[in-house]
Amino acid sequence: EVQLVESGGDLVQPGGSLRLSCATSGFTFDDYAIGWFRQAPGKEREVVSCISRRDGLTFYADAVKGRFTTTRDSAKNTVYLQMDSLTPEDTAVYYCAAQRYYSDALYYTRVIFPSKYDYWGQGTQVTVSS
Repeated sequence: EVQLVESGGDLVQPGGSLRLSCATSGFTFDDYAIGWFRQAPGKEREVVSCISRRDGLTFYADAVKGRFTTTRDSAKNTVYLQMDSLTPEDTAVYYCAAQRYYSDALYYTRVIFPSKYDYWGQGTQVTVSS
């Protein structure tokens, strides 16, 4: 059974930091790029970041570039999203999602669309408020 389980969401003050985790199982981790999405109330789900399979290539939405960092640990089948300098506009439910790739590239038209991802987690709430 495929599972993606997000954790680490919390209430944090503006300017604070959080690290989200996405623990995966049930598929070959190194064959999948992992994306992070978020959805705020009344808004569409939007991509936050994506990391290529196996090693290193990353994509970040303009809204989080320079503040968020995504990494992956193949030994633990887990992807992380380090979020710094948080603002109230970052408040949302954060989801991780997996997408099968046959190379170590990332393609923009596949990264940004939720429908291109094969598996999804249930989400974790991040609230940024004083």
